[in-house]
Amino acid sequence: MNQALAYVHPEAKIADNVVIEPFVTIHKNVEIGEGSWIGSNATIMEGTRIGRDCRIFPGAVIGAIPQDLKFGGEETTVEIGDSTTIREFVTVNRGTSASMKTVVGSHCLLMAYVHVAHDCVVGNHCILANAVNLGGHITIGDYAIVGGLSAVHQFVHIGAHVMISGGSLVRKDVPPYTKAARDPLSFAGINSVGLSRRGFTNEKINEIHDIYRTIYSKNLNISQAVAHVRTAHPASPERDEILDFITSSSRGVMKGYFQKKS
Repeated sequence: MNQALAYVHPEAKIADNVVIEPFVTIHKNVEIGEGSWIGSNATIMEGTRIGRDCRIFPGAVIGAIPQDLKFGGEETTVEIGDSTTIREFVTVNRGTSASMKTVVGSHCLLMAYVHVAHDCVVGNHCILANAVNLGGHITIGDYAIVGGLSAVHQFVHIGAHVMISGGSLVRKDVPPYTKAARDPLSFAGINSVGLSRRGFTNEKINEIHDIYRTIYSKNLNISQAVAHVRTAHPASPERDEILDFITSSSRGVMKGYFQKKS
């Protein structure tokens, strides 16, 4: 552990082979796992838990208190999984009494200027591109990609394997396996390229295509579409994940795309 010109609180728990560059500040009640690197001028605040082999770039602030006026000073945490990279000037805030923690999973990439607010849960293998802003209480599934400069409304749920275009305003839940684009944000097909790269077979990709054709291309409302999918498509993990996501949505899911008439 290199602590030259850095401040590390004596109660922080730092693995022996963590590299801490000059001018880092690490507060008490912090844990950093083996093989991680903390870049110059990063600030790791109280309640932060960082896994193994992570890279925290200069200027990042991890574990600051929530930007929530209801926060009462409760002891909450930020949890960062293994092998996650957090680039310059990213901010990840602690949780509140609502869930007591903010979570970023393993093997994630948070590009420069990303903000992750209180009580968010970001899954594994996710990419948040430059200047993505997450409001509080957002859940993002594994392998999701959110394009740069996107803003996500609090309490939104983004499903696994989703691809959201840059500059999006995400106000509704985005079901798994889909692409989301346009303004207002709408269904733009399924993320077939991403699914293929992650080992989904052509048969499985076609199954997901067919399910979303039923949901978005048959002029059905959501309740009708869900009922139709249950009867017309055989049960499978992917079908059930899609239906569970839609039926449990509290904000409502994004709409299909309808070309405006001139």
